[in-house]
Amino acid sequence: MTSNPPKLPLDGVRVLDVGTLIAGPFGPTLLGDFGAEVIKVEQPGSGDPIRTGSVNQVEGVGLHWLSHGRNKKSVTLNLRVPDGQAILRRLIEVSDVLVENFTPGTMDGWGFSWEAVHALNPRLTMVRVSGFGQTGPYSRRPGYDRIALGFSGFLYTTGYADRAPVRPSYATADFSTGIFNALATLLALYWRDAQGGGEGQLVDLALYEALFRITEDTVPAYHKLGVVRERMGNRNPGFTPGENFLTSDGLWIMIAAGGDNVFARLVKVMGREDLLEDERFRTARARNLNPDLVCAEVQKWVEQHTYEEVDRVLEEAGVPAGGVYSVREIMEDPHYAAREEIAEVEHPIAGSVKMPGVLPKLGTTPGAIRWPGPELGAHNEEIYAGLLRIPAEELARLRAGGVI
Repeated sequence: MTSNPPKLPLDGVRVLDVGTLIAGPFGPTLLGDFGAEVIKVEQPGSGDPIRTGSVNQVEGVGLHWLSHGRNKKSVTLNLRVPDGQAILRRLIEVSDVLVENFTPGTMDGWGFSWEAVHALNPRLTMVRVSGFGQTGPYSRRPGYDRIALGFSGFLYTTGYADRAPVRPSYATADFSTGIFNALATLLALYWRDAQGGGEGQLVDLALYEALFRITEDTVPAYHKLGVVRERMGNRNPGFTPGENFLTSDGLWIMIAAGGDNVFARLVKVMGREDLLEDERFRTARARNLNPDLVCAEVQKWVEQHTYEEVDRVLEEAGVPAGGVYSVREIMEDPHYAAREEIAEVEHPIAGSVKMPGVLPKLGTTPGAIRWPGPELGAHNEEIYAGLLRIPAEELARLRAGGVI
């Protein structure tokens, strides 16, 4: 006897994604992986810039969109005209969440202030993502990932002391905000449904805040000690050695051996237990005060061996270490394969496409990629004719007028 598979955790939750690019839409992407019905509202004719902005395309299909837009239903709707605004109001009435990331004031100008949205559907939560938030003296400033990196204090500490700050390779502020965006949505839904709050609430996220939240002890250290954390390359001020080291065959390996017991195992493997007799190496605090000296000694040993040799002996000794992977190594690594980190999805134009799998991994109700990012407006009929029951002749009029 077989039992029906469990529902996905967010089955029955309807999310309106009216944002563009990453920080707003990535939250709904995460929710969609776990069963939420995500209706992606896009501008007719052009759609979300993620569709075409990437240089990596196959047959005209942007590869970033296939992952970013997965599990979403795409409808086209011009929110700048009254007919389009009327349809959005109808969608709001039958939804649980509205996510937007326009410049503050834009949605209000279209008739979708929080007060107006709350009056339309008191149970709906509205997530507003913007560069600097809905309040404060900078609220009307435009904000992008790079701007948030700088304003958050994150960028100032990234790179080497004698060089300019370096932007991380990925859109760190955007994606981090997207995660907080999804978390905020779940908190609001839990309060509404599980705790009996009964209604939705307003969520106000600024793009810099997610990164500011993870800046470790920089605020209390400055407040109490006047310490300003500066750029120090790959170093961690409280963990030495923690650095990338170059092997004899030209590959990088990260070694993290800051704890006293782990460092003792490392120097034993190196054949340099004499270092523990030196007060500059003996304790974690002493090593943190002498990072250049400590890392130089480790580099001398590493550069005498191949990557495979260093990796093997450190694993055997219980010293944390690992490769500095490009996507090539990730795609070839058996651990990624064993944990099913890479999903493979079929697209009608691009064919079979691999992308990051669903996270986090739930034991009983794991998420799933049900389809990759859809074609622009692919779900107009399903949503407008099916969900909203707009007659065919009315849809034809709206389509001819560029509303959908």
